Amino acid sequence: MSVLHVLFKVDGTEYAMPAADVVQMESFTGATPVPGAPAHVAGLVQVRGRVVPVVDARARFGLPAGTPSLDWRVVVGQLGERTVGLLVDSAREVLKLDPRTIQPPPPMVVEGAKGFVKAVAQVGPRLVMLIDFPRVVGEEAADVDGQG
Repeated sequence: MSVLHVLFKVDGTEYAMPAADVVQMESFTGATPVPGAPAHVAGLVQVRGRVVPVVDARARFGLPAGTPSLDWRVVVGQLGERTVGLLVDSAREVLKLDPRTIQPPPPMVVEGAKGFVKAVAQVGPRLVMLIDFPRVVGEEAADVDGQG
């Protein structure tokens, strides 16, 4: 059975996470910095009246900072009771991924990606990295919002 995923790009690479974990996507117009927060925490934003910590995917993945763009999006995800945003370069596509097209990442990717990539899906000629969203944002969310 195919599962809906939200696709987004970071530094030209396509990533995905299950649509069931995504609350919404927002344009990124800036975040309020948090003193003492890790460098990959972009800051806080308001989403539907809630204060949400935002993790910068580029910083988290060890990539160079990007040039701000109107395409930048915050993919807002739900981790249990916590709501966390992931700042990405763009996010415009939702598609069904057939489980038969999803494979474990090669060992080199597992080692280099610090566990952030849990699988790779082949979508036609494209390869999409399925992220481990809780691993990418989980620990930092607890540090920033005091929950968890």
